[in-house]
Amino acid sequence: MWWALDGNRVESMETDDGIRMKFRTNGDRLEVYENEAWKPFFAKGINLGASLPGHFPGELPITKDDYLRWFAMMDEMGANVLRVYTIHPPDFYTALVEFNRSKDGAPLYLMQGIWSPEELLIEKQDAFLPEIREQFREEIRDAVAAVYGEATLPEKSGKASGEYRSNAGEYLIGWHVGTEWDPLMVDRTNELHRKTAPYRGSFFQAKQEASPFESWLAEMIDLVAEEESKYGWQHPISFTNWVTTDPLAHPGEPLYHEDLVSVDPTHVEPVDWAAGYFASYHVYPYYPDLFRYDANLQTVRNDKGEIDTYKAYLRQLKQHHKDMPILVTEFGVPASWGIAHIGLLGRDQGGHTEQRQGEIDAELLQEIHNEGYAGAILFVWQDEWFKKTWNTMPFELPTDRRSLWLNVLTNEKLFGIIGMHAGKEHVLAIDGETGDWDKLADNEKQRIDVAAPGFEEIWMAHDEAYVYIMARLEKPFQPESAVVSFGIDTLPGGNRHAPQLGELKLDEGLELLVRLGTAEDSQIQIASNYDFHTRLYGKRYGMLPVDEQAMQDDSGLFVPWKLAVGLEMEPPDSKAHYPMEEVVVGSLRRGTTDWDDPAYDSLAAWQAKGNVVELRIPWMLLGFADPSSLQAISYQDAGREFVTETAEGIRLLPWMERSDGTSTLASDATDVPYTLSRLPVYTWEPWEEVRYYERKKQSYYAIQKAFQEIDQPVHVTNKKP
Repeated sequence: MWWALDGNRVESMETDDGIRMKFRTNGDRLEVYENEAWKPFFAKGINLGASLPGHFPGELPITKDDYLRWFAMMDEMGANVLRVYTIHPPDFYTALVEFNRSKDGAPLYLMQGIWSPEELLIEKQDAFLPEIREQFREEIRDAVAAVYGEATLPEKSGKASGEYRSNAGEYLIGWHVGTEWDPLMVDRTNELHRKTAPYRGSFFQAKQEASPFESWLAEMIDLVAEEESKYGWQHPISFTNWVTTDPLAHPGEPLYHEDLVSVDPTHVEPVDWAAGYFASYHVYPYYPDLFRYDANLQTVRNDKGEIDTYKAYLRQLKQHHKDMPILVTEFGVPASWGIAHIGLLGRDQGGHTEQRQGEIDAELLQEIHNEGYAGAILFVWQDEWFKKTWNTMPFELPTDRRSLWLNVLTNEKLFGIIGMHAGKEHVLAIDGETGDWDKLADNEKQRIDVAAPGFEEIWMAHDEAYVYIMARLEKPFQPESAVVSFGIDTLPGGNRHAPQLGELKLDEGLELLVRLGTAEDSQIQIASNYDFHTRLYGKRYGMLPVDEQAMQDDSGLFVPWKLAVGLEMEPPDSKAHYPMEEVVVGSLRRGTTDWDDPAYDSLAAWQAKGNVVELRIPWMLLGFADPSSLQAISYQDAGREFVTETAEGIRLLPWMERSDGTSTLASDATDVPYTLSRLPVYTWEPWEEVRYYERKKQSYYAIQKAFQEIDQPVHVTNKKP
């Protein structure tokens, strides 16, 4: 049956009892009603967050114009599904309806998420508490009413509010209930309510073998169905799940809590819901560690002949959910400088260029499709500056200012295929050219007047992500025969002497040392007693050896800048001892950041051309915990938490080292301290608002191509797990 909406035709099927359906499940597939028939449908989707640079999600800063622009870009990319995690402001639903009614071709369908009381669940460890159940039930009622344009939500901190009058129900593909479940909470809930009878509802029920938590989920899903039925519609329903609480056994997983408890979608079933029910999982190739260590997953090879544990996992998960559609509703890797977990086949959580991000995302998408899944929804549409990651969190202080700067070492911020670039990235390209510096206003750059042999002039600038340096040398730079060095002073303390300084003694110490030369030479190093990575994991946690001499003031040692990618694991938390893992993130890649250059490298740090050297350095590599308020990590080590102090700015000591071992550092200052403190300081004003530039990353185009190559679902039978 066809239904008319404001002159546009929206096709759906009407059941004998008057219920309308556009999507349904059938066996292990999703189906869409088109041209008066049910057809297979593969969800090619993208997740959408709720934030913009400079804001946390609860501030709800996205405008209707933003949504309309993004929907057009998603459609151009080939996405047919947009997933949101929670209720968005009324403008979101109005924009989606307007966009779909004005476009030619198939709509951009909505998968509506319903946020569970995540923090309260983790805190209370009991899903059945009345305050949790009622809060979740209220959220469900509000979400359904908002989608169907019949809600007026009061203002509430961190929540969307306003009058919802646009009916987006016609463009819904399904409901996605809840968030990733804390395994300890699930286990505790099951223990506290082990005598609970399986839930029996009008639309959904828990099977006899269901755990108490699964029964609780059946109750929440049943409420979604009950609320939606009031509007005369049915759509497929799922609940959020992830590898940590999947129903599979993982004997090779090192940590017990990562394989502690199962939340099994097959233990919930519809009893009167013709639109059906599907399983949904967030599956990344690097977390948990079972993707590296579980021998049960080292059984499948990909098309290149490589052992592929991600593909093996997909196959095992699909086998468990027989005759049931299953979607991967989060997957992907970030294009970030920082790394947080190591994955096989180079599929790490971070450390990827935009190009490599796109290649890996496309590979994962293709594997999901080829294994017979009903859909794949990529994480995520836009970069999210407010996000945090476990291995940089201790160094981002104060935490309530995270959204005001872009820490490219925090991989979670850079999963987007739409880049939210810091303010000067579209102006200052690292390419060895100076024309873009000439275009900067006088108040956007600063000449550093320091008399340094070998240097004609030095300029500095900054934005929300980087500090930029441009040096014009007296002669063309040849990295094979010389190294350009910058000593960096941000706080009182540091190294006043070092082998790299020769016989020079400084009156004030250096926190960091930048060297640019060959690929091996080019890196930023940190003074050993300032190195907050070692201070955290060595002095505080005892996971790294600590050289007490290196921890002394003016040790003279500069050490590689590292990030943790795996903490030391020991029984009883783990099944065996696993040493701590760390990676060097201070290597400085030579390349260009010119977006229009075919050689563009999103991880490039420096470039030289003729006698010009250009460099950009992420704020955290310079020791800043919040550059927007000039807060740098302090040398103080009192207590378990780091503290910050306000920096005056950044002072540079430039010099050149030649291949014959000589240096341009002043030799006539070896008998007395060289007055580093007299050198000019690069300063900036604190900021409360950010400038950013929105851009399609190279990964956007890779996903566009991958989506174009995928048409219908693949029907998979009898594949060995």
